[in-house]
Amino acid sequence: MTVDEIMADLQSLGSESIKKLLLKHGVKEPFFGVKIEYLKPIQKKVKKDYQLAKDLYATGNADAMYLAGLIADDDKMTKADLQTWAEQALSTNINEYTVPWVAAEGKLGFEMAMEWIDSNNDNIAAAGWSTLANLATLKPDSELDIIAYRALLQRVVSNIHTSANRVRSRMNVFVISVGSYVNPLSEEAKAAAAKIGAVYVDTSGTACKVPDAVEYINKATARGSLSKKKKTVKC
Repeated sequence: MTVDEIMADLQSLGSESIKKLLLKHGVKEPFFGVKIEYLKPIQKKVKKDYQLAKDLYATGNADAMYLAGLIADDDKMTKADLQTWAEQALSTNINEYTVPWVAAEGKLGFEMAMEWIDSNNDNIAAAGWSTLANLATLKPDSELDIIAYRALLQRVVSNIHTSANRVRSRMNVFVISVGSYVNPLSEEAKAAAAKIGAVYVDTSGTACKVPDAVEYINKATARGSLSKKKKTVKC
């Protein structure tokens, strides 16, 4: 499939009601309002395509950018590719999900994430914390830098309440992910969450709720999350 063919399909699959909903959740124009379930047949047809993913992402259309993340050949993504994607990710579904997914499932996730969390750009910083959270759920504990993750937990404790809104949200998810999936740090993550307490995130009037980290970690570990990493974070 070509970019033009896919863009025509996306336009035909768009919905004004979905678009209105996504706008409330931080998705930025331009986009058509395509349900994720409608992207799946295109993903299945294309499978992985490094160049097509980059070309779709470059359109700036949020639907196409999300699809680009689903079909990206993660291991082929270069540092320059990932940096470009992070800088161009203005919608919350792209900077908090698409870009972190691709980074975490590729070879450069940790390196890029550690750079991104120091960014003064809130979207990029949020992408960094999301990437670190995804790595915690994907990588075997033996492949994680436990010392670095321990320091990151303390960084969150010190900075979460003074961080930008969406960065604060992703920091909370990071603590939950570490507590739920990283055996050596699970108890430390719960202790960090207890110190942090309630986390306030402005959800722009939507029904989204900020998860209580301690409660979420306890439920996840009770289900066996500490003994089973995810095969993929893309959905």
